[in-house]
Amino acid sequence: MMRTPAGIAVLAAAAALGACGGEEHGDLKQELAQLTKDVRGRVEPLPQVRPYEPVPYTAEGQIDPFRPERIDVAAAGSRASVSKLAPDPNRPKEPLESFPLESIQMLGTITRNKEVFALVKAGPNLYRVQKGNYMGQNFGVVTAIDEGAINLKELVQDSGGEWVERTSALQLVEAKR
Repeated sequence: MMRTPAGIAVLAAAAALGACGGEEHGDLKQELAQLTKDVRGRVEPLPQVRPYEPVPYTAEGQIDPFRPERIDVAAAGSRASVSKLAPDPNRPKEPLESFPLESIQMLGTITRNKEVFALVKAGPNLYRVQKGNYMGQNFGVVTAIDEGAINLKELVQDSGGEWVERTSALQLVEAKR
């Protein structure tokens, strides 16, 4: 027999194909088949669908809260109540109205000709305050000054948008020694 390079290549290819044909993983496949022979998939049954029960609409005879006439009546009522206590928008603002009340400190009082003034610090400046002055950002007007506090009456809006009065006080700051 002649041994040519083409013949050798054909023999090598046949040997390689013969090696692929054998069961390389036969024992693994057999064990897997034995373990899965009793395993069956189980799907839960679908839930029972209840029939639809319509709910009757019973609000036909009631007043519609979104009617424009009803909204206009409510707005007119709130405008009338706002005018009773609303702050005057044309009043000139005083310097202490640009500071929140929490940032203003009362440092002491001064009495001059039987009139009591308070000395307050707002920012880097000192101010002299008397009864009737405005201070704070809630339209607070000074109602009384004594040696320990400045009493104010403020105007604030409640949750309904109406103006209400509340009282507050600015206490004397104790000096650090």
